[in-house]
Amino acid sequence: MKKNSKIFVAGHNGLVGSSILRLLNEEGYKNIVVKSHAELDLSRQVEVAQFFKDESPEYVFLAAAKVGGIIANATQPAEFFFNNISIHTNIIHHSYLSGVKRLLFLGSSCIYPRECPQPIKEEYLMTGPLEPTNDAYAMAKIAGIKMCEAYNRQYKTEFIAAMPTNLYGPNDNFNETSSHVVPATIRKLSDAAEKNVGQITFWGTGSPRREFLHVDDMARACLLLMNMDKTVLDSFFPGDKPPIVNVGYGSDMTIKELVELTAQLVNFKGSINWDTSKPDGTPRKLLNSTKMTKLGWSPKISLEKGLQSAILWYQTNKSKEIKL
Repeated sequence: MKKNSKIFVAGHNGLVGSSILRLLNEEGYKNIVVKSHAELDLSRQVEVAQFFKDESPEYVFLAAAKVGGIIANATQPAEFFFNNISIHTNIIHHSYLSGVKRLLFLGSSCIYPRECPQPIKEEYLMTGPLEPTNDAYAMAKIAGIKMCEAYNRQYKTEFIAAMPTNLYGPNDNFNETSSHVVPATIRKLSDAAEKNVGQITFWGTGSPRREFLHVDDMARACLLLMNMDKTVLDSFFPGDKPPIVNVGYGSDMTIKELVELTAQLVNFKGSINWDTSKPDGTPRKLLNSTKMTKLGWSPKISLEKGLQSAILWYQTNKSKEIKL
């Protein structure tokens, strides 16, 4: 990308999109296009078609999605499937029609089978059953990956799919019913510490292992992939293989360890209980990110430092009711 290339960041108000937008601005890119949901409903094909006709972006970061934690995924599978597959289909198809030079599709580590060899390699995609609590979301993301693959094969497009591990950071979704594990944990423990609550309860056993990556490290990976030389791109995705690349932190921890660390950082002094009648989700999700590290990328933000920044963001912004 050149500094004056027209770049569309779809989902710029979300966790990943807002971080990509910040990084692009910091790096001096001057021709960035963003649209709020009120201005452009990405699930509506007519609106998306008109947008691409009017704007003709050269590069597209597809970070827009309906996302949520285990409760939201389990109770709203139809919405997660329909909204996400509609967004992906519209943007990918009209990126092809308008001649977009490169598109980066943001997926999720939940695309991989529930019982998967660890760390998870890209080739493990579609080798076993998905985690039932988020299979609708995962299937929509898999459809997006396969669509990128199909368009690359038939139309010689340069559509890449990046699979991040569990992301967190500023501008995350801290809603009580739809947030992911890190923001949900931060909100619960921070509020409990502030109110001097004596005890709180978390879902499951606390034994599942998760890998957590700060969103600003993910944004750096996205920019690197978007600027990757064509010869390197071709060597990354030879033949008809799905054009996917994992982006992870490199190590994981149990949910219980995450809760205990967060409790320490927010100074929560009460007791922590576990409701083992509630589901745990996938036992472990640790990504093999060898492809990204071969490109020279590596995470720079430690988990403790990253959690501190996310906690500060939440405590500073919760009164503003920004996605909280």
